[in-house]
Amino acid sequence: MYPNLYYAVKDLFGVETWSGLRFVNSFGFFVALAFLASAYVLNREITIKERAGLLHSEEIKMEVGKPASLSEILLNFFLGFILGYKIIGLFLINSSVTADPQEFIFSAQGHWPAGIILGLVFAGVKWIEKNKQKLPKPEHRTIRIWPHDRVGDMVILAAAFGFLGAKIFHNLENWNDFWRNPIDALLSFSGLTFYGGLICAAIAIFFYARKHKIGFRHLCDAMAPTLLLAYALGRIGCQVSGDGDWGILNSAYVSSPEGKVMPSDSALFTRTLAENATVYMQQSGFKDASEIQHRHVVAPSWLPDWLVAYNFPHNVINEGVKIKDCTGQYCNQLPLPVFPTAFYETIICLILTGLLLFLRDRLPVPGTLFSVYLMLNGLERFFIEKIRVNTRYEILGFHPTQAELISTLLMIIGLTLFLVLRARQSTGASVSKK
Repeated sequence: MYPNLYYAVKDLFGVETWSGLRFVNSFGFFVALAFLASAYVLNREITIKERAGLLHSEEIKMEVGKPASLSEILLNFFLGFILGYKIIGLFLINSSVTADPQEFIFSAQGHWPAGIILGLVFAGVKWIEKNKQKLPKPEHRTIRIWPHDRVGDMVILAAAFGFLGAKIFHNLENWNDFWRNPIDALLSFSGLTFYGGLICAAIAIFFYARKHKIGFRHLCDAMAPTLLLAYALGRIGCQVSGDGDWGILNSAYVSSPEGKVMPSDSALFTRTLAENATVYMQQSGFKDASEIQHRHVVAPSWLPDWLVAYNFPHNVINEGVKIKDCTGQYCNQLPLPVFPTAFYETIICLILTGLLLFLRDRLPVPGTLFSVYLMLNGLERFFIEKIRVNTRYEILGFHPTQAELISTLLMIIGLTLFLVLRARQSTGASVSKK
């Protein structure tokens, strides 16, 4: 596992001098890549729809030629100051102060010279930029803005509301943990629920699209493959960092003290589980060791064992037991291997992304591609939940997870939406022929 990029570079290339990379969290790095890739694909998909005449531009009036205002200069100085004070400060301040980057970010500590210098640079760049555009007399002009010009705004909006929704849904799902320490639960970068992010981001994008007169159904179709691609890349971060998003136990294997995975019999598995039941009960919220789920799956000879049983050594949340002779901050492994569900989801969602791109021109009715996305997304998540560790609810004798409930709802909504849209299109076509 690579909790941050320092460990990845050290392991892959043997380079230990780039200590600053320890502040770049592996999960966050892949989430950033997911947003960049999503922005590119969304821009491409929206541009295709614009060329087909399905999405149209919006004319807005704006004043051009004005010099930078005091508020614009102060705002840019503030943004530059925060970036220098906190982010650059991570690399310049004594390592004992920044040992925990998350705690440092939310503290009052920082590097004043870096903050002031970068603040002045940001303010100066803004002044120069506006000064180049300055006219003898400011003018009011009508400018045409196309939907693809707004992709950056949409991605930032989706990221902000997605993170907020992911935190809210995660804390609702793990209410006891939130109640014990609400501040850490809200400010922590770990603990995110995908469906919470999807729902809140979708609501924000809906109102944004309506405000700027962007055809929402065509926009949803453009976003369908984008969302699956982003999810697939984000799950790479979960797998690489070992952030706790993994599956149930595989009773066919156990972990050695040195961090290796080795075959097991039922007696050894039962004994190891009894010795480490607390680890899995804390993570899953189970009250009794008998509730801990496991399956016995032996990897075929042509597949590596880690594809069905992985112990997440050096995981970023320090879950499990200490690895023998390991020194440093991240020295834990799971005593019993689990199914690496994040890896499975990455592969499945990349395939489904390709499927949606294949179906793009074969589903001409606006909104139907997004309907298929809802069905595929719900179907994938519903079945992966069967081997994932998650909090379960008690509902009329059933014990579903939050994700199973939402994924079932998404499949129903997707199928209903698909049938309704197709029926409306058929009815409209029949009326026009008459």
